[in-house]
Amino acid sequence: MATFFYKAVGKAGNLVDGMLEGPDDRIVALKLQEMGLIPIHVGRGQTGRVFRVNWRWGLRKVRSKEVMLFTQELSTLVNAGLPLDRSLVICKQLAGKPAVQSLIEDVLQGIKGGKSFADSLAAHPEAFSRLYVNMVRAGEVGGSLPAVLDRLVEFQQSADELRSYLVSSLIYPVLLACVGVASIAILLNFVIPKFAQVFQEAGQSLPLPTQILLNVSNFSKSYWWMFLLAGGGISVLFSRLLATEKGRWWWDGFRLKLVLLGAVLRKIEVARISRTLGTLVHNSVPLIQSLNIVREISSNVRITKSLEDIAEGVKKGEGVAGPMERSGVFPPLALHLIQVGEETGRLDTMLLELAKVYDKEVRSAIKNLIALFEPLMIVVMGVIVGVIVVSMLLAITSINDVPL
Repeated sequence: MATFFYKAVGKAGNLVDGMLEGPDDRIVALKLQEMGLIPIHVGRGQTGRVFRVNWRWGLRKVRSKEVMLFTQELSTLVNAGLPLDRSLVICKQLAGKPAVQSLIEDVLQGIKGGKSFADSLAAHPEAFSRLYVNMVRAGEVGGSLPAVLDRLVEFQQSADELRSYLVSSLIYPVLLACVGVASIAILLNFVIPKFAQVFQEAGQSLPLPTQILLNVSNFSKSYWWMFLLAGGGISVLFSRLLATEKGRWWWDGFRLKLVLLGAVLRKIEVARISRTLGTLVHNSVPLIQSLNIVREISSNVRITKSLEDIAEGVKKGEGVAGPMERSGVFPPLALHLIQVGEETGRLDTMLLELAKVYDKEVRSAIKNLIALFEPLMIVVMGVIVGVIVVSMLLAITSINDVPL
């Protein structure tokens, strides 16, 4: 049995904390509920942790994780029957960051001033997206705000899990590439020049591989600034290319056609679009309005243009599957599932199911790409370092062969 610190809301809506023994945090949360309390934080440290999600606060601005934490706390309190204004007051007390407290206070003042909850949230677009605001508005109109908040928590957790998986999966390959490039740079700029002095003093003609290596080392050591200048220039030109409409159109199309990587990028976009659109439609947001919102979350202009065409098709009564198929952007599986969803009247369910399918496929595809990239990177770096070492050994051997 371990001792857990907790924070909970009492029957009168007051915030209480204390300690309770139990085998794990979930059992402790159940005990608190049996005592008539609403558990908010349960953890072994006195600061506790958020029940079911991590407690991570930044120092300056409101981040997506903090919005997700606020949503979960608010969902727990509203589903427990507390009034919205009282729930917001408790969420403000739970917030450990001044920026979050100020944000919640502004939302609360907007409600007290006669605004709806959705309009109060819309006044802070830097924290609450159009998706968030429109779902809350649909929940208020339909009288299903607690269910909408639950759905928002699920949506944010799913999106955050996929984003975290992508970031964590790329850490090792990027680190491996950086170490490899740094190792080669050190060999060329520091190690080989030391050997060059020995070769010059010996006065012996060097093998061709060694001579080429020394020339590369001298060029790298003398003109390293050219590499930095060239890299900076390419970055500036590329950013200007992406700033133009034609340049961004070409680049986004090129990304989707890349071997192996293009399919993964396409699946990531489809998963994000399906999850967002399914969540909006499920919460009674009009389909055309939902498509306009989804356009804003797509990072690929070609897919954004296809969503515009789909919205126009919906206005003309063509449905979603037909215009989507004509766009040529979405995979066959997505087209078939959406078509089935339209035919059965379960478009939202099929979209959410499609998001789950592509989330799994994205994870599998990224795992396979990394499994291919890691040995490939090791082989490439091994060949480069091997060539350097062999060139040096040839030179050393030639020096030893000098007649006495």
